[in-house]
Amino acid sequence: MPGIPIRPLELDNPTMTEDDTRTRILTAALRLFASKGFEGTTTKDLATAAGVAEGTLFRHFTNKKAILIEIATKGWVDILTDLLTELSEMGSYKAVAQVMRRRMLRVRENSNLLRVCFIEAQFHPELRERIQSEVIAKMTDVAEAFFQTAMDRGIYRQMNPKIVAQVFLGMFAIAGFSNQTIIQPDASPAALQEMAEGIADIFLHGVLTQE
Repeated sequence: MPGIPIRPLELDNPTMTEDDTRTRILTAALRLFASKGFEGTTTKDLATAAGVAEGTLFRHFTNKKAILIEIATKGWVDILTDLLTELSEMGSYKAVAQVMRRRMLRVRENSNLLRVCFIEAQFHPELRERIQSEVIAKMTDVAEAFFQTAMDRGIYRQMNPKIVAQVFLGMFAIAGFSNQTIIQPDASPAALQEMAEGIADIFLHGVLTQE
């Protein structure tokens, strides 16, 4: 995997709060894990990139694995919060294209997080279980309730809302993460809009002609 130049932050600053230090460690770790991989990153690398003493890492986290799990959990909670906001502000149950476009943009912004999660979850069962139990399950529950309401109001046809939620979440996640195969990372706003509208159209109407 090509390396990403990592610029060390300033060394421990006595004016920084504990939260500031923790955030710097997590930010540096995400960049390093995405570029060098979890196994390829040492705690010395982390300390240097975060601009803190190596001992400071262990004051905030019990080990390197704890940093990995914290990165995944916090990052996905932020994505879940954004999704909740999008769904709550959705002006119409048919306005899926708008949500899809914004979700794709945000997923691309979180490409490092997704890369780390998808790759490292294969090798760390505890990370995979944490993401599944604390994030994916909650995202599915939220989306399921949203689609169930649309079905109750007669906007969507009656079907299993959990399956609909899983399809919806899977479509935007794949579109955002697989930008090399589905849409180029430097795609124009117009291309993103076209992709979002296409995904939304398939989601809402399928691909069969209407008889």
